[in-house]
Amino acid sequence: MKNLGLPLVALTFLLLTGCSTQTVVTLQNGTQYLTKDTPNTKTADGFYEFTDIAGKHVRVKADDVATVRNEK
Repeated sequence: MKNLGLPLVALTFLLLTGCSTQTVVTLQNGTQYLTKDTPNTKTADGFYEFTDIAGKHVRVKADDVATVRNEK
């Protein structure tokens, strides 16, 4: 149940935001983050940095990222 929380919240945000184009960052463990714009590509120190749709600044290791795709 604990592992379902974040994806469920992400799906809810997706449904509530309507027609705006977003980017979905999916981690290797299945966690998904929704962003309003494309995340900064991998930095020199090996991280992706972005702000999720709730306004939280997120920084994840590039090795932990499975996919980065535009949501339609």
